[in-house]
Amino acid sequence: MTVTVDPALLADARRERRFFLSLSLPALFIVGLAAILPILWIIRQSFLTTGGEYTIGNYAKVLSSGLTWSALATTLELSLGTLAICILLGTPLALALASARPRVANLLMAFVMLPLWTAILVRTYGWLVLLRRDGLINAALTGSGLTAEHLPLVYNFTGTLIGMVHYMLPLFLLPVYAAMRDIDPNLVRASASMGATLGQVIRTVIMPLSAGGIFSGSVIVLIYSIGFFITPAVLGGGKVNPLSTRIERALSTFQDWGSASVLGILLLVLMALIGVMLLAARRLLAQNAVAASHA
Repeated sequence: MTVTVDPALLADARRERRFFLSLSLPALFIVGLAAILPILWIIRQSFLTTGGEYTIGNYAKVLSSGLTWSALATTLELSLGTLAICILLGTPLALALASARPRVANLLMAFVMLPLWTAILVRTYGWLVLLRRDGLINAALTGSGLTAEHLPLVYNFTGTLIGMVHYMLPLFLLPVYAAMRDIDPNLVRASASMGATLGQVIRTVIMPLSAGGIFSGSVIVLIYSIGFFITPAVLGGGKVNPLSTRIERALSTFQDWGSASVLGILLLVLMALIGVMLLAARRLLAQNAVAASHA
């Protein structure tokens, strides 16, 4: 059986698409200029010496430095560590919020969103007060007898990771909570009525249906974490140096725009590679889910 479509309807649909596209062209033009022109300027700057001459020496200097690869490894460790902790903490929290009554869920969500209502610099220095040797956490631990001496919780990787998770957790939670809230409760009841345990319901119903939200939250956390600067600079105390702090140091200390531009391009390439890998992983998971449903 063949279905024929009225050519007039197709023409109207095409005119409608062109009309809405024309409405968005000014915004697309402005966003394109704001996004593309700085990148082109950075690429050009990466080939310039301080005297304005073109060279590839900036790339040779940056890519041959062990500090660059150490900063790249630190960036990946911080980003992936932040993502892992956000998944471990945020997914059960989103499930609890989605399962709670609307009034309770809204109240809990307000508490979760409180960090986003405070300036990031204020939050970072707040963690500095809490985590330092004479801070509230160490005072509570030593005062209760849980630890005999103060723990090194700040000016290291641990303190930086804590501060980044505190900032990123609400950003991860929002899309996951939205995905879990939209799951039809009848599907959960049907699974339970057929004898599925709570773990089986979570594994076979809730997690597959909320995979899109978890993927979106993971992308947000990774993209933000890769370029994070304030938290590593304050809580790292100069001992935790991702690519962002290397870029700032190249500019503020050495006024080396060429090297800073190369590091910026390296950061952009890293973001692009991670984005491609995440999209490939999502497509593979979708194909496996379709194959499993047909089996």
